[in-house]
Amino acid sequence: MNNFYEIQVLLLSLKVAICAVLISLPFGIYIAWILEKREFKGKIIIQSLVNLPLVLPPVVIGYLLLNILGRHGWVGFWIYEWVGFSFSFSWWGAAIASSLVAFPLMVRSIRSSIELLDESHQQAAKTLGASSFKIFFTITIPLLVPGILVGMVLAFARAMGEFGATITFIAVMPDSPQTLPVAMFRLMSTPEGSASVFRLCLISISIAVFALIISEILAKWGKKRLGAKC
Repeated sequence: MNNFYEIQVLLLSLKVAICAVLISLPFGIYIAWILEKREFKGKIIIQSLVNLPLVLPPVVIGYLLLNILGRHGWVGFWIYEWVGFSFSFSWWGAAIASSLVAFPLMVRSIRSSIELLDESHQQAAKTLGASSFKIFFTITIPLLVPGILVGMVLAFARAMGEFGATITFIAVMPDSPQTLPVAMFRLMSTPEGSASVFRLCLISISIAVFALIISEILAKWGKKRLGAKC
């Protein structure tokens, strides 16, 4: 197996992981804020749904996506009829699957920062006549940047390693897009693929270790920024 194939797999995995993070980010911030700052009926249900991908087999997530967004799915059928596009068997499908699996990690990281947030800055700005919208985007979000970055890094690492949901939703066909884990799985069944599997394995481990180190550094920075003890 040549190096060009491995580079293609790595670039596709990076593209999928980055898109997964960008898909999750606005929803992650909103859900984390609501869960930490609001009390409402059914909150525990929302919390359970957010954390469900942590305990649910990834294959189940892929199966549900296939039945919802697949070419013959409940929603995917109409998307294909209207615009001729199907999320299944495309790298966009991999990004959606990865974003769902990584979503709980992002929400948890952002919630941790919100929990440490000192509201005195917001109260001072409110006293001076600033709107809630302006306070949120000019004071709150900047204070939460470290926690948001931690969530993004962890979500990125999880998306890079996503396998079960991806192979179920988009990679069941031989010519489907192949991310790092999917490529490794397929190469393991070929005698000439052992060297490529080893190299891709080292890349995956390096990315995971680097992401964890960066997330720890960012978490400590966030605690100092918010005035908490590390």
